[in-house]
Amino acid sequence: MFNLDEARGRAEELRALLEYHSKKYYDEDDPEIEDYEYDALLRELENIEKAYPELITPDSPTHRVGGHFDNSFEPVVHAVPMESLQDAFSEEEVLEFDERVRRGVDDVQYVVEPKIDGLSVLLEYESGVLVRGSTRGDGVTGEDITANLKTIHSIPLRLPEPLELLEVRGEVYMPRASFEKIVREQELNEEKPFKNPRNAAAGSLRQKNPKITASRGLDIFVFNIQRIRGKEITGHKESLDYLKTLGFHTIPFYRRVSDVYSAVEEIRAIGARRGELSFDIDGAVIKVDDFHEREILGSTSKFPKWALAYKYPPEEKETTLLEIEINVGRTGVLTPTALFEPILLAGTTVSRATLHNEDFIREKGVCLGDRIRVRKAGDIIPEVVAVVSHPAEAQPYQMPRTCPSCGAPVFREEGEAAIRCDNPDCPAQLLRLLIHFCSREAMDIDGMGPAMLERLHEAGMIHTIPDIYTLDFDRIAEFDRMGEKTAANLRTAIERSKENDLSRLLFALGIRHVGAKAAKLLAQRFGDIDAILAAGAQEIAEIDGFGAVMAQSVWEYFQLEQSRALIDRLKSCGVNMACREKKQEGRFTGMTFVLTGTLAGYTRSEAGKIIEDLGGKLSSSVSKKTSYVLAGENPGSKLDKANKLGVPVLSEEQFNEMTR
Repeated sequence: MFNLDEARGRAEELRALLEYHSKKYYDEDDPEIEDYEYDALLRELENIEKAYPELITPDSPTHRVGGHFDNSFEPVVHAVPMESLQDAFSEEEVLEFDERVRRGVDDVQYVVEPKIDGLSVLLEYESGVLVRGSTRGDGVTGEDITANLKTIHSIPLRLPEPLELLEVRGEVYMPRASFEKIVREQELNEEKPFKNPRNAAAGSLRQKNPKITASRGLDIFVFNIQRIRGKEITGHKESLDYLKTLGFHTIPFYRRVSDVYSAVEEIRAIGARRGELSFDIDGAVIKVDDFHEREILGSTSKFPKWALAYKYPPEEKETTLLEIEINVGRTGVLTPTALFEPILLAGTTVSRATLHNEDFIREKGVCLGDRIRVRKAGDIIPEVVAVVSHPAEAQPYQMPRTCPSCGAPVFREEGEAAIRCDNPDCPAQLLRLLIHFCSREAMDIDGMGPAMLERLHEAGMIHTIPDIYTLDFDRIAEFDRMGEKTAANLRTAIERSKENDLSRLLFALGIRHVGAKAAKLLAQRFGDIDAILAAGAQEIAEIDGFGAVMAQSVWEYFQLEQSRALIDRLKSCGVNMACREKKQEGRFTGMTFVLTGTLAGYTRSEAGKIIEDLGGKLSSSVSKKTSYVLAGENPGSKLDKANKLGVPVLSEEQFNEMTR
């Protein structure tokens, strides 16, 4: 190991190397080294900083993965208010804005730029080093999310010029490619997908664990200087040009114009480009360029008088429904997808959209050949909005009574919207089950994502779950763009997964109605897999937090010959079959929580994990024994029942306070 002086020198060398290769990868799309080589350099720096904490610097690349921060979301009072903008929905309103501006200043010039659909943040630099990042909040007070912002590779940790002070405002967003990748994985795991990139970005940025933020592929466009000392800037375009030289990703294709009619033309041009962009915009912004003129114009109590946000209307189009495709999910659920005559929406060609389930089809009265209205939710996910008309002699569409993949009968349980195939050997369910088995919350096999599993399946190397543990890594090393190092890393991850707690394995098996929480309760109650195999449905139902339906589902799963054969094969591969996790004790010990609605800062599973890590329990239903109901947006009947029973209801903000 290095002594202190050697460690200091090596750390400086590693930081320079990592920043160079990060720029080549993220900014220039021209990587010079493989991912594993970059990871090795980063790991070496992490080890040095762990051995010598005094060598940790605020601009260290190790902060990109949230390694040294307690992300507590402390309040931040903004020195300059982060104002919102007045909206306009017609070109006439843009002309009226120009008239108001010209009453205060003469010979005005405007800058027109896209309005990124993301989350507004503030970055603060002192002596050229990033010292803090925060959310906009209410415009006056935000939250400190420095650790999470440092995971975004396009945010400079150190500037090439050591300005005394620089505060810049930007918009954190999720690129469409990142959003589509996450949604695909959520759909394959039959999780509720994010609604749109903006919601996904907002939720990702407020994660308690910065490593989750780092995995979400966020980016940022900087669009304003809030404060600056050490440099004289007189106009908006000049400020954006200067920010580019400092290494910021600035708002793209901004243009300075000399009159409002040119500004309107630019707004139209930006709107026409929406479908070509790799990110979402929801409008265009027109700003007075000259900073002195901005001071003259001033602000109202709500927004500046020198800027306006033009909002593009949502785009909907009619088309003809040609066919309905049925896909079979991991748990056997049959999901209908509408296939229709291609239409151009938000600049892209769309020919398919989800129809959700049988109830949705009945409510809309969907028939083949219908004229339907389609839009893109968040400019990304196509959805059928309405049926416009039926063709003559049209018959309502009926969901199939047999599985389109294996031919087995399908069924619908009382109280469920889903129709499902119950054949455990159904080939359509295999890939989705494998993806779920390897996912982070299940067996957490790093490197064994959907793309790798599809590749192995197509190569005939994986047909069942236990095949994961008998892979030929020499053959994998010969795959295109793989190599021995990647194959070795995959082998290590697979071997490590054998040591997981029994609760992870139970969740990974994909037993109906059994989530991560129920799997943990099951493992803690019985201790090992053999005890679970010997348990009856009534004994399982006695677990606090289990119901009769869940207990019956567990019992039936382990009565199947295929399930017992699967367990035997996993045992022979050396997979752990015992519970090693002790029951957590903490501030929520003895409390029961119910989650309802959509949370902004967490997924349901992430919020549940926080509760369980603090010793609390989760329940799917509200009763007098419930300690708290955590309610997000659109909470539904659980909130009504909580109010009726007098159960305390927590907002997400109150929950954040309780967990700090």
